[in-house]
Amino acid sequence: MSDIAVAVEHLSKMYRLGVINNGTLWKDLQTWAAIKTGRADPHSKIGEDKYAGDEDHFWALKDLSFEIKQGDRVGIIGKNGAGKSTLLKLLSRITSPTEGSIKVRGKIASLLEVGTGFHGELTGRENIYLNGAILGMKSRQIDRKLDEIISFSGIENHIDTPVKRYSSGMYVRLAFAVAAHLDSEILIADEVLAVGDAEFQKKALGKMQDLSMSQGRTVLFVSHQMTAVRSLCNTGIILRKGQIESIGKIGPLIEEYLTGTSANKLSVSKDEFSYITKSNFIEALSISIDPSSVVDNEIQLNRDVDIVTEYLVKEAGMNCQVSLHLLDTNGNVVFASFNEPSVSLNECKYHGKPYSAGKYRTICRIPAFFLNEGNYSVNLFFVSNRTSIEIAVERALCFDVKDTGEMRKEYVGTWIGAVRPKLYWNTIKLDDLSVEGNNA
Repeated sequence: MSDIAVAVEHLSKMYRLGVINNGTLWKDLQTWAAIKTGRADPHSKIGEDKYAGDEDHFWALKDLSFEIKQGDRVGIIGKNGAGKSTLLKLLSRITSPTEGSIKVRGKIASLLEVGTGFHGELTGRENIYLNGAILGMKSRQIDRKLDEIISFSGIENHIDTPVKRYSSGMYVRLAFAVAAHLDSEILIADEVLAVGDAEFQKKALGKMQDLSMSQGRTVLFVSHQMTAVRSLCNTGIILRKGQIESIGKIGPLIEEYLTGTSANKLSVSKDEFSYITKSNFIEALSISIDPSSVVDNEIQLNRDVDIVTEYLVKEAGMNCQVSLHLLDTNGNVVFASFNEPSVSLNECKYHGKPYSAGKYRTICRIPAFFLNEGNYSVNLFFVSNRTSIEIAVERALCFDVKDTGEMRKEYVGTWIGAVRPKLYWNTIKLDDLSVEGNNA
């Protein structure tokens, strides 16, 4: 159909773990020739279930089929390792599919990683022309949009500086400005926009919405910020372990993703962490909510919530930071916290200090009467030496908080707000206070 911008049929991508080629140049050339001519790879395994149960192979994507209409704003959501970035790389033709086909109508502008498509020795201005040339644009076409691109990026004072001296935020500002203003029918943006500051994120989301609604461009957007996905996109795709779980309108899809299949997941064992890339320094063993916090598979508003994380530190002398992000039903971050030194807990001798090798248990306590009634999820992060994220587990836990009726009195409606703390209140009559003062 003429209104279809992207058509994907039975798309699959397989990687050979730990192997980047066939071992010899001749075999690599045979594989390349087979792919170009549409023949079977002579060095691949044979059989319909050829890679099932094979530890040397990994299906990043398996049998995806969908269509995207021109002008749609599509949010692609899923956990880390679900295949989102792999899908965008296939659509951008950065890598080739193992099986299946991709049909695209129009030019694609991609923003996948910080600095992708930039040459470090060239200035920002020169890289604008380089990116335009890659998209097949003439110099005079770029000339007409140059001032608009530079103005939108907000780095006018550094546009003639080699980009190797740019910060990651400056990279993203210029890269997005180029992708959004040069002639392309399809714009692909990965989580890279998260590098920018809040002001630029809002500006970029507004620009993508304008490109789609006023210019008819198709936008594919990947982000873990459900608020941003909800505000920009009109349709969405949920990926889970390399396969499509759901396709539909973005509102119901986000609700399904946040509260559907993973509700009340109160513990995760080592076996369930197997899909996460192992760190050289840390191994996640388990995360759970202490059973004393749970009643009938739910957490009551008047109980402390103890989140218990166990992990293995493999290398002595490393500073290990355990961080939790608590998200509400809409994907908004209620709070972020990490195991910082605590003046009230003298036993926390490892927090903020080097660890010796061994197994550890870290407990984060959310006090009673803090969370409001609703569904919550926990993102878990392990950070080494306060700089490098070693392990990231999205939606590691999910739990429901139920209202016990305390503090409500006669009120029976929905209690608004992300949190519901039990605060100190006192009421006095000023006349009485005045009388007491006079008597004194």
